[in-house]
Amino acid sequence: MKFIILLCVLSASLAHAVDPLVLQTDFGTKDGAVAAMKGVAVGVSPKLAIYDLSHENTPYDIWEGAYRLKQTAMFWPAGTVFVSVIDPGVGTDRKAVVLKTKSGHFFVGPDNGTWTLVAEDLGVDAVRLIDETRHRRRGSEKSYTFHGRDIFAYVGAQLAAGVIAFDDVGPLLEPKVVAIAYERARSEGSRLTGTIPVLDYQYGNVWTNIDDALFQRLAPKVGERFRVTILHEGREVYRGEMPYVRTFGDVAEGEPLLYLNSLMNVSVALNQGDFAKTHRVASGAAWSLKVEKVQP
Repeated sequence: MKFIILLCVLSASLAHAVDPLVLQTDFGTKDGAVAAMKGVAVGVSPKLAIYDLSHENTPYDIWEGAYRLKQTAMFWPAGTVFVSVIDPGVGTDRKAVVLKTKSGHFFVGPDNGTWTLVAEDLGVDAVRLIDETRHRRRGSEKSYTFHGRDIFAYVGAQLAAGVIAFDDVGPLLEPKVVAIAYERARSEGSRLTGTIPVLDYQYGNVWTNIDDALFQRLAPKVGERFRVTILHEGREVYRGEMPYVRTFGDVAEGEPLLYLNSLMNVSVALNQGDFAKTHRVASGAAWSLKVEKVQP
């Protein structure tokens, strides 16, 4: 009898299990916009576990939001629902979708390039158009400027809470998403070239899209020196030499270094300094970085 009761309790618990809900916006936290989204989600299910990715993204910068998803999504378990709202086209004819990746993650938001990098990294399993006639916050039909609250947080919460299944979201679209064009990292003989997709803003470190596998083509050894050139729209902004090291403290305070960041991509920094601010470096498609080994 005790076993049967325990089994029933366990079955009930599993039936009410919820998946994590992760929110990203460019709203900031100075007003109530993010709290309103969370309120809508809790209204769907108070059992939801809601987490913040970031709400301090550069306003309207879809690429930055795409990179933040790339930076974090792989570390969340399958079933996690990400709601990402960097949506300069809110209220227009851009599509409101849910992307299901081959890794089993869900991404809810506007199909405006936000899914570029997670689609590449995690693979596209299916894409559904949100049926806004059935899936939006009740009473919001006349609201055109806050789909983050009225549609995306609502649908994301329903998915995470198991109120609706992915199949219930709306009609299937072609299994592809809007993609932002960007320059892939490449090898040019003894030199590697990549873009600067984003900065490590808190510290001013400069991240690239040159991954470790490509970097290994230079047969790097810890302690060897490399020449780094940074360009903006093809114009040289910085050129200098620095050692390849494992971590910041391997060089003296204020000295430059080349290292692999937490995503295993080539990056440059100043130990306890702000490389980007010091050398007036920013990020985006117009910024590129070249690295080559200094021959002894």
